[in-house]
Amino acid sequence: MNDKFFLRLIWIVTAVVLVVVITLKIVPPPTVKPSFIYLLPHLIGGINATCAVLLILSLIFIKRKNIQAHKVTNVITFILSAIFLIFYILFHLYEKDTKYGDIDHNGILSVAELAAVSGTRMIYFFILITHIMLAIIVLPLILISFLRGFSMQIERHRKIVRWAYPVWLYVAVSGVIVYLMISPYYNF
Repeated sequence: MNDKFFLRLIWIVTAVVLVVVITLKIVPPPTVKPSFIYLLPHLIGGINATCAVLLILSLIFIKRKNIQAHKVTNVITFILSAIFLIFYILFHLYEKDTKYGDIDHNGILSVAELAAVSGTRMIYFFILITHIMLAIIVLPLILISFLRGFSMQIERHRKIVRWAYPVWLYVAVSGVIVYLMISPYYNF
């Protein structure tokens, strides 16, 4: 199999993930929810934090020319990111988005609730929106960088990683920040 096959597969996977995530925003959640669903946001936050640390370690390893540790760290980070995506889809299948500032957890922001978060609400939305947009962009970049790395196309791998790495790191770190900012407003 050649690069064309894998590149097509990467774009198909990216499109499918995007369609699934968009569909989750449209389809109403089932009425019966498994009890483990409410653990997922906390696991997702932990996975994002772990991925951020592993990505930093990966950079340290490659700077020190420890290629094997770099590869292993990236594979672990990739697997954790895949688990994150599964958990994210599962959670949003059963639960709709939490409103930032919804102190009484009724799904409606009152004037008082809006006033209470007026200083941080725009910061939250900026981080959230950039996190979402860059998460969409980074998926194919990550997959292509893995393709280039594992097929030993080192120069091509380096070229794409120059873009993929900082975006992936931002998505991981901003995911933790979003989790920390929204978690007080979960209704569970």
